[in-house]
Amino acid sequence: MGTAITVIIIILVILVILALIGMSSYNGFVKSRNLIQESWRQIDVELNRRYELIPNLVETVRAYAAHERNTLEDVTRLRSQAQQLSQSEGALPSQQRADVEAELSGAVRNLIVSVEAYPDLKSNQNFLELQRQLAETEDRIAAGRRFYNANVRVYNTKIESVPTNIIANMFNFEKATYFQVDEPAVRQAPDVNFGEIAYRGDQDQRQLPPQQAAPPVQFDDRQGDLLPNPQEYQQPPQGYQPPRQGGSQAPPPQPGGYMPPETGPQNPNQR
Repeated sequence: MGTAITVIIIILVILVILALIGMSSYNGFVKSRNLIQESWRQIDVELNRRYELIPNLVETVRAYAAHERNTLEDVTRLRSQAQQLSQSEGALPSQQRADVEAELSGAVRNLIVSVEAYPDLKSNQNFLELQRQLAETEDRIAAGRRFYNANVRVYNTKIESVPTNIIANMFNFEKATYFQVDEPAVRQAPDVNFGEIAYRGDQDQRQLPPQQAAPPVQFDDRQGDLLPNPQEYQQPPQGYQPPRQGGSQAPPPQPGGYMPPETGPQNPNQR
């Protein structure tokens, strides 16, 4: 009788522990989901602010740069599409909206770059103010995106990990969508060309003489990841001849082809 009571108590303790773990996991999912929704609302506020700035930017550019018609139409179309998706979606974004927002960012960036060909527009105060506000909005969107993606990473890790994935499957917690820029032009590193380094004198410009490149050090492929041999760097260069020991060296030839006589003991019969 006592053994049965002990077994029942042990089973009850195990069930209580499992219930506590399940409740803790469930509360963790709810907390992470609410944090994701809150961080997304901050991004959504900045996106709506960008929706309000883009029409004014388009009208300002249209007045000075009528040739940028295709670019202006792309910006207007993507802005309308992104705004419609923002009104139809729920608390969290979808992959479709993330793609549209990334395309809209690229279109606005191309529009700003195209303005470089219009000096009058670049000096317009209204355009400069809109450009400044758009730059600040993009910076806040980028900061909010980093915070949002960090929360999504924590939430998705819980869904895929054991044993929290059991609670996620029981209560239908689905993975959240990252909000990131997948445009290749944004991820491509800029090409940097430092040009040629030249010496500039007081009166003329003369290029420095080219320096002889040091011979490359070759290592044995069979050594794998072994460290290089420092002695290879101490080998004398090719064509180097050490000085002769035990005698004087011949003096260098003088200009004009004159060779001085060799010094040393002479034969007394030769005068």
